[in-house]
Amino acid sequence: MELLRLGAVGEERPYVRATDGTVYDLSSVTADIDGAFLASDGIARTRSALEAGSLPAASTEGLRVGAPIAKPGAVVCIGLNYAAHAAESGAEPPKNPVVFYKHPNTVVGPHDDILVPRSSTKTDWEVELAVVIGKTARYLNTDEEALACIAGYTVSNDVSERALQLEVSGGQWSKGKSCETFNPLGPALVPADEIPDPQALALKSWVNGEPRQDSNTRDMIFSVAALIRDLSQYMTLDPGDVVNTGTPEGVALSGRFPYLTPGDTVECEIEHLGKQSQTLTKA
Repeated sequence: MELLRLGAVGEERPYVRATDGTVYDLSSVTADIDGAFLASDGIARTRSALEAGSLPAASTEGLRVGAPIAKPGAVVCIGLNYAAHAAESGAEPPKNPVVFYKHPNTVVGPHDDILVPRSSTKTDWEVELAVVIGKTARYLNTDEEALACIAGYTVSNDVSERALQLEVSGGQWSKGKSCETFNPLGPALVPADEIPDPQALALKSWVNGEPRQDSNTRDMIFSVAALIRDLSQYMTLDPGDVVNTGTPEGVALSGRFPYLTPGDTVECEIEHLGKQSQTLTKA
């Protein structure tokens, strides 16, 4: 099944898509898909409601697709987590995870426009596997404990403004990562137990229909489990928090491709998690 939030900005409602493709209204189970829902066994309660046949089928025609998690408390990001991307960035593979943050209000729907900052000269794309936390992650000892804290997975585009990230800011990454609309998320939240191996997912991106990134999460330097376990040693991750796990090679920073400009279209796709698409416009 897939958890969805559909509706106009600020008016999204919760839905669930069953394995046969039917979409059901989830309002009788929860007011929204958020940290409180995940922390209270919301995914299990949704499955039970589906099995019981107690959810009404819904017509979703014409409804905007929102981000699949409402108002994350934190968006924690990992840099240089694919060896080939580190190489194209001119950096040595890190010995420990590189951590930075995006402002939570960067999270928008998977098909919402990306606003190019007024000062932008180097807006870039990054397809990433996003982890949504379902249980408090604090001082975890094992990978198994880390994986047990994950509610599900979704697709992220960790949009970056490289001049702000690396030049104007003096290397303060979050300044080039936190511009408005810089984290399209979705289309759906897929429960973790429906993704048997998060280290075996193909991920791709395109710009104006032309291929850019084409890799697999098996090429991560630090696995999903290792990242959550490591992060829990120096921060507490709460239900509803999002962790962007890094991007593979094939971004504009490499010098192989031009940066994005208004009018461009970016598409990001991850195996089993779906596809998103955004058009760039001026802020």
